Amino acid sequence: MGKYFRHFKKVCRRKPTQLIVGDNFTYSLPYFSAFSSCKCFLLTGICCNPLSMGAIKKMVEEEVPGIYVLSLMIGKTVVQDTENGFFMDVNEQVSFVCDQLSQDPKLKGGYNAMGFSQGSQFLRAVAQRCPNPPMKNLISVGGQHQGVFGLPRCPGESSHICEWIRKMLNSGAYTDTVQKHLVQAQYWHDPLNDDLYKKHSLFLADINQERVVNETYKKNLMSLNKFVMVKFLQDTMVDPVDSEWFGFYKPGQDKELETLQESAIYTEDRLGLAEMDSAGKLVFLATDGDHLQFTREWFNDNLLPYLR
Repeated sequence: MGKYFRHFKKVCRRKPTQLIVGDNFTYSLPYFSAFSSCKCFLLTGICCNPLSMGAIKKMVEEEVPGIYVLSLMIGKTVVQDTENGFFMDVNEQVSFVCDQLSQDPKLKGGYNAMGFSQGSQFLRAVAQRCPNPPMKNLISVGGQHQGVFGLPRCPGESSHICEWIRKMLNSGAYTDTVQKHLVQAQYWHDPLNDDLYKKHSLFLADINQERVVNETYKKNLMSLNKFVMVKFLQDTMVDPVDSEWFGFYKPGQDKELETLQESAIYTEDRLGLAEMDSAGKLVFLATDGDHLQFTREWFNDNLLPYLR
């Protein structure tokens, strides 16, 4: 197991996930960041560090004069921050972020939050667990709110290799060691073993109310003004890509998909999403391009209004 994690740490130090935000300009992403009603903003991402978020921070500050942008580093160094994106217990990360937000006087009146990739579901956990200071708008950019059941750059649904790798990961994804030390396992969602997922998932099954309904989680999420979800139509990193809109595979198989509105989370309204949808609080956006690829113009036209 130690050899397994050492291998992933080497991978973690390689070229990070990238965000394309303009003509021929490519920037890598960080982990946690925020904007607010008092013009503050929290921003988060995957496998990256606060230094790589400078381009987004600068872009937002240029478009919204006077805005306060907070980008948190999970760790004492950039290297630790990057590694924690793979190996630090997600629940501990969420608690850390909640503490940092509560101690920032500039966020006292509330803030808007934007998460990139896995940072999106982590920020949703912040919204559900930590209502003070209040999160106003949550923007999920390529987040996986129903988890994943596939690997980055997997060669396709028809590939037998994909299925074999999935089964190998699932055989250990819900063990205590892997759940506590591999971040991606904490939102690994196996539709073929739904009971195993619900029983042993330390993070995703909890924030998605798969075991019991925590009314506080529900109340806190419903207090958002807007919950914006961005889906990348050519995404080769997220499997299934429908998870970016809170969709997933129908239980018991991994071929047929269901939308959020068709899922038990919605029909039983475990998170309050059905009520939020009826109230016009859910916003579903889509853009062409691979994972986290969009232009500055698209960002300004579609996402910036929720940060003002």
